Amino acid sequence: MSITSDTPQRDSFSYRNLFSPEHRFSLLGALAFMGIAYVAEHFANVYAFTYSTRPTSRYVGDLILDNLQVVDLSFIIVECALLAIVLGTVFVLQRPRYILFTLKALALFIIIRAFFISLTHVGIYPEHIAPGFGVFDGIYSYLNFQMGLFFSGHTGMPFLMALIFWEQKRARLVFLSLSLVFAIAVLLSHVHYSIDVFAAPFMAYGIFHIAKYFFPRDYNLVAAAP
Repeated sequence: MSITSDTPQRDSFSYRNLFSPEHRFSLLGALAFMGIAYVAEHFANVYAFTYSTRPTSRYVGDLILDNLQVVDLSFIIVECALLAIVLGTVFVLQRPRYILFTLKALALFIIIRAFFISLTHVGIYPEHIAPGFGVFDGIYSYLNFQMGLFFSGHTGMPFLMALIFWEQKRARLVFLSLSLVFAIAVLLSHVHYSIDVFAAPFMAYGIFHIAKYFFPRDYNLVAAAP
């Protein structure tokens, strides 16, 4: 029986291939790169928090937020975001072919965002919805998701994932939907300025192509997915 275009093909790239000598060094590099990214993000957010206590750190007007009533959507921003990270991790781990490029692209995303966070310090918009004191809020705060405004990680990271899995229609739609839902949530909760949200997809698009340039072998694995 011939295989038609509508018949899904089994991916021959497995964890055995991932841990093979050919890709082992790349995997270790990806994990180390992610560790460096988190350290960079941590110190960038600590610096941003320290700077926010200075009298020169003031909020600015925002055409959209000035005319948008604040709505408490912290459940989406905190619990749903953490759930999305867990489910997204499981999704990627089930696709060994994508692990190397995804890790490196996300690490690059985090490092570039940390760089931008360190540059300009604008006070957070008044009447914003801050994290609570629950367990998930504590995890959310510990992971430094609240500090740092430009650019929105809630919006940009799912958009980046959509670009990585663009050829998988369902995954693409889910990640794009998540990006849109999180964008609306952080705007309505006044957690981000509108420029942070609207710039995020463009930043993610640029980071995606930078990752393709710097990690071509890992991207070729993604491009060769059945």
